[in-house]
Amino acid sequence: MTNTNSHAHPVDNEAGKLGMWIFLFTELFLFGGLFLVYAVFRAKYSEGFHSGANDLNAMVGTINTVVLLVSSMTVAMSITAIQKGSNKKAILFLLSTIVLALVFMVNKYFEWVHKFELNLFPGSLALQSLERGELMFFSLYYMMTGLHALHVIIGLTLLVICIFQIKAGNTHKGQYLLLENSGLYWHLVDLIWIFLFPLLYLLT
Repeated sequence: MTNTNSHAHPVDNEAGKLGMWIFLFTELFLFGGLFLVYAVFRAKYSEGFHSGANDLNAMVGTINTVVLLVSSMTVAMSITAIQKGSNKKAILFLLSTIVLALVFMVNKYFEWVHKFELNLFPGSLALQSLERGELMFFSLYYMMTGLHALHVIIGLTLLVICIFQIKAGNTHKGQYLLLENSGLYWHLVDLIWIFLFPLLYLLT
């Protein structure tokens, strides 16, 4: 049963939010460094990066971008629902977000499988035989999309925990810091992909 009379101390909530924002900024620095490395090597090996990008499926990237944008909307709607005391709606929106995230991961899985079928995977002879520019492109492609996929999995785990916390009555109208921070993390996941998508799929 939800205990709507219990409220976390405002100072604790503010500290929790501040800690989450600090963590998000460190994550942005991490990916910002990768983006900088990508820009440097792209400038140096423009033809190789152009050739490598042409091997990616822009349609799959576009679909995944739309999927993540919609998922950002549903996770925001779950926070709005919990603020209004509608726990069932909050869970429904979280489940929708999880389904969309799984769609993203399935699409990414098939994209990687296709590359593996072409023997273009880290450490393969086919990949090592590519000219320097293409090799750097695919190395960064796997590094950045793999790291992003890891963040998607972490985000999924947080959203599942939020659902159980709502059902247990620990997250509700009076206390939803975990859901709010998980939503912020999910927005970060989406934001990173919004930068990855044009860099890898569109700037050919």
